[in-house]
Amino acid sequence: MALTDRLLDAWYTGHPALGLLRPLEWLYRRVVDSKRARFVAGEGTIYRAPVPVLVVGNITVGGTGKTPMILWMIEHCRRRGLRVGVVSRGYGAKPPSLPWRVRADQDASQAGDEPLLIVQRSGVPLMIDPDRSAAVRGLLAAEPLDLILCDDGMQHYRLARDLELVLIDAARGLGNRRCLPAGPLREPVERLNSVDALLYNGASSDRDDGFGFVLKPTTVVNLRSGERQPLSHFPAGQALHAVAGIGNPQRFFNTLEGLHWRPVPHAFADHAVFSAQALTFTPRLPLIMTEKDAVKCRAFSADDWWYLAVDAEPSEAFVSWFDAQLLRLLP
Repeated sequence: MALTDRLLDAWYTGHPALGLLRPLEWLYRRVVDSKRARFVAGEGTIYRAPVPVLVVGNITVGGTGKTPMILWMIEHCRRRGLRVGVVSRGYGAKPPSLPWRVRADQDASQAGDEPLLIVQRSGVPLMIDPDRSAAVRGLLAAEPLDLILCDDGMQHYRLARDLELVLIDAARGLGNRRCLPAGPLREPVERLNSVDALLYNGASSDRDDGFGFVLKPTTVVNLRSGERQPLSHFPAGQALHAVAGIGNPQRFFNTLEGLHWRPVPHAFADHAVFSAQALTFTPRLPLIMTEKDAVKCRAFSADDWWYLAVDAEPSEAFVSWFDAQLLRLLP
């Protein structure tokens, strides 16, 4: 088990050795608390865009379903006639210049896996730059927009925001509720008191402190041909090699088991770089992966490689709340 996997396991299941990391956690908290305090006080250079900026992020390390939720928000806003754009850090991307406009025909190594997935799925105008303010400026210079969704960026305090939505894994929660490196939190748990809404991924109903949403599998898609098939394409009991290079691979494997398939799990690091050799397994079985992984594997995919398409389904209460926020921000 890799060191990062050991840490993740310790954060969520507990380990006495984590106490040794408390001094480093204290230093980390001082830094993040100071950044937050300067932002609240209006100190330093803070860019406020001429259109509303909605941050969709988390305070934990690991996946919480941000990409499917952003895709839902894009389509929801479009149905209301709004012109929406997205900015992202572009983790792992190596574009020739910054900020960089992501196009559907680019390579994931240039655009980043999550930004490329979002553009290929929705065609939304999307700009990447570790400096989210620069990404917003670049996007507004290129496109007339009504609002901007910021993929992550909760801790990017040089960008002013009009709404903050925090996603939390309903099963794992906040782990031991401690900050890095003694726990999975990017900011102290008290930070949640200042956000506009909490959304719990995997919660089939709303909670006292937030809304529920689920990720619903819809189709399986062949990487090589683009052929889309219903979930019944693989019968109950079908054995599959299952590949997941996401923040929480077990969630993907659990989803496949919930579809009554028999996945042989192959977990990789989040944003992993794949090769045909790394994905050659025995015995020979159909291979299924996440859509985020698929954008990096199409060029060398085999005939029996598929990805599982999923859509976010938020609760009715969240939809009503979100519509009210859009009316408030865009009268």
